[in-house]
Amino acid sequence: MNKQRSAITHILLDLDGTLADTAQDLVFTLNQLLQTEGRRPLPFEHVRPIVSNGASALIEFGFGDDLPAGKFSQLTRAFLDIYQNHLTHKTVLFPGMAELLETIEARGGRWGVVTNKPSWLTDPLMEALGLAQRAACVVSGDTVEHKKPHPQPLLHACDLMGVTAAECLYVGDARRDVEAGQRAGMKTIAALFGYITDDDNPASWNADGMIEHPDEILLWQQRFNQT
Repeated sequence: MNKQRSAITHILLDLDGTLADTAQDLVFTLNQLLQTEGRRPLPFEHVRPIVSNGASALIEFGFGDDLPAGKFSQLTRAFLDIYQNHLTHKTVLFPGMAELLETIEARGGRWGVVTNKPSWLTDPLMEALGLAQRAACVVSGDTVEHKKPHPQPLLHACDLMGVTAAECLYVGDARRDVEAGQRAGMKTIAALFGYITDDDNPASWNADGMIEHPDEILLWQQRFNQT
């Protein structure tokens, strides 16, 4: 007799580039730092695709990848100081995301966040968005030992919610999100509305689905539960 597969009842989301559009505040931060260092600011559309990769990638993009270690560390600290003070000036949920969360909750479902962003930035951002008390879990980049693409953060989210990985769907806009979800044993969806670079090829990530809008997530959840 075939063992019945668990229904997907919980939806986990990456933060930057999936749940929230944080690009304007992060690009502002990089450009402030560039100007402080006597460099010209970069066009928003050039920097936006890099945002999901975090402060280190943004600094490398803005200043080059051949910085001395000491200078790189200095710039990283300065970047984070600026960003902490501009964390939610222009950050909003992606269009359709608020409705998605409301629908999940109205149906008695639960959702959570798993991000590589450190907790000292994640927590105030979630508070400012009015989501901290609504999320079933929030796992940040420093919550457990490993970050994505390691599966540990996603498995920790399962522990916090009291469910198995097979009961969860993970949505993210980067290869590491899909890889982490797969390694954890979850169904995965690539969010194409997020911060995808020209060099990215989401079709090669082998996610279980790809979406252009948040409202497609529930359609995929239904599809997974019917197969």
